[in-house]
Amino acid sequence: MEQDKYSQALSKYDIALDDQQIAAEVKEIVAAHYDENNTPEVLKFSLGCIDLTTLNPTDGERRIAEFTKRVNQFEEKYPNLPNVASICVYPNFAEVVKMNLDVSEVDVTVVAGGFPSSQTFPEIKVAEIGLAVAAGADEVDIVIHCGQMLEGDYEGMCDVIEECKAAAKDKIFKVILETGALKSASLIMKASVLAMYSGADFIKTSTGKISVAATPEASLVMCKAIKAYYEETGRKVGFKVAGGVRTPEDAVIYYSIVKTVLGDEWLTKDLYRIGASSAANNLLSAIEGKEIKHFL
Repeated sequence: MEQDKYSQALSKYDIALDDQQIAAEVKEIVAAHYDENNTPEVLKFSLGCIDLTTLNPTDGERRIAEFTKRVNQFEEKYPNLPNVASICVYPNFAEVVKMNLDVSEVDVTVVAGGFPSSQTFPEIKVAEIGLAVAAGADEVDIVIHCGQMLEGDYEGMCDVIEECKAAAKDKIFKVILETGALKSASLIMKASVLAMYSGADFIKTSTGKISVAATPEASLVMCKAIKAYYEETGRKVGFKVAGGVRTPEDAVIYYSIVKTVLGDEWLTKDLYRIGASSAANNLLSAIEGKEIKHFL
């Protein structure tokens, strides 16, 4: 795809967004819909959309195995609640999760391709994804090259996304925009469109590794992009919010944004995910009405 084709793709979308207007829209959505969505049913649904995440420098095989076993035990302990959607780890632990995971409906997700900065050679990104898929990954999350995005090198950024998509084969492919680095609504809209045109099955807010992670404002822009892309192409792309999503209140806010912009069709774990660690315990505690620390 030549450079002018990226400009042509972007020209089909309203990318001149006003940050203050987006912030005002978020406030309107929360004011209008938070209370009606703050229900046990929404909290249960949100629990079932979590990519249960551990991305710590202290992770080791024993900890990852125990982390996975807690997911196995959840079904027996809480048979009336949905299990998490996936377990998200660094690529070198994909095989450990796969070997210890006994729950068929829970996927193995890896963050790969030079996560979290995307600052490495494209060949290494592709190789890392290939190794992770061979080790048992069902889903692959990568990060866009924010430097290229900020400098307007859309061709360079998108070429690598496409190469990573090919390396992921038929696995669910999520592209992280690192919205806190992009900052403006217009840039987030552009990155969303370019990631989708490059093959993303999901677009995801953040890595959680920089100071500004997920925000309702960035999420609103991304959902608007997904809706516009679907209207233009007929292809449904999922949305994943990640980084700083901790409380039941957070979950209700993001649910309200997705429901308002994209509708009930997107309210399935096939099209909506929450990347989180502490949120799982906090949602479970809110649902059960007492403090529970089931997940590590």
